[in-house]
Amino acid sequence: MPDIKVNVTFYPTSFILVGIPGLEGAYKWVGAGVCLCYVLALLGNMMLLTVISASSGLHKPMFIFLSLLASNDALLSTSIAPQMLSIFWFQKRHIGFESCLLQMFFLHSLTSLESGLLLGMSFDRYIAICQPLRYGSIMTNTIILKLVIVLLVRVVTLLGPCMILIKTFPAFKTNIVPHSYCEHMAIVKLAAADIRINSALGLAVAFTILGVDLLFILVSYCAIFHAVFSLPSKDARLKTFNTCIPHLCVFLSFHGLALFTFLSHRYGGRRIPPYVHIILADTYLLVPPMLNPIIYGVKTKLIREQVWKTYINIKTLNKVTESVKMLYVCPPGCQFSQQMVAGNGKTQAVTY
Repeated sequence: MPDIKVNVTFYPTSFILVGIPGLEGAYKWVGAGVCLCYVLALLGNMMLLTVISASSGLHKPMFIFLSLLASNDALLSTSIAPQMLSIFWFQKRHIGFESCLLQMFFLHSLTSLESGLLLGMSFDRYIAICQPLRYGSIMTNTIILKLVIVLLVRVVTLLGPCMILIKTFPAFKTNIVPHSYCEHMAIVKLAAADIRINSALGLAVAFTILGVDLLFILVSYCAIFHAVFSLPSKDARLKTFNTCIPHLCVFLSFHGLALFTFLSHRYGGRRIPPYVHIILADTYLLVPPMLNPIIYGVKTKLIREQVWKTYINIKTLNKVTESVKMLYVCPPGCQFSQQMVAGNGKTQAVTY
């Protein structure tokens, strides 16, 4: 009797996210690493947003871009980390079909915005260093607003068709996704249909966004370094170069991981184990949002000074609160001495 081949296809109402195949025994430790990255990313980026919004001296184009980047990083971490923690710690692997598409759209949209914001920051540094006399007339709030609108339109225009094409698939071979989140190609490969258009479109979108942004960022930094090394004073060169270091570190951490992840996923083939691809993809989404506030907080003098002032103000407020409480506790006629923190950071004794 001849063998009967049965093609089982269906249209799923939900997907099952596997996580990281091959590392199931280490999920608790993997979840701990994801949780640490998420907490540090949230705390660091919220600190940056608070410091920049609270200080009028930081309401400048460079710091406006930085606040936009911090907001984007906080949203990017939130769009992926809770889902991953539910897989690694609580074995909750199901995600609805529409929810999966929504997560996919937000993930790719936020990474595209991240790339665009880094491009805007490199342009800001290019104008500040290469054309300082025209900086105030070029880098205005209107220009920044127009850039953000262009980036949003680019995201919707390029990523929208990818989501629509997934919805048009007639059926899927399985609903088990060998990934820790809803990644575009990981979902497309499950379809029981011709996926060449989806694959080509995804490749075109990646090169259009990351490739174009990367090209212009490299051109900007080449012009910046040429201008820096043309300065006559060594101190001026060092000072100008130091202002570029945070941007350069953030640019390398994001685009370096993005390119390595993309190329290894497309061309790594069987030479690279699947769990390596997924770890790289997770690292690409989790590590830059965690590192960005640390890099800017350490390397940007104005932010360091504002953080220190905020710390001093909070410490002074706590001392005043304690002193007020002591006034209510101390009986009439008694005196007590309290160490107060002055505005210059020095302590002084105050007797009540």
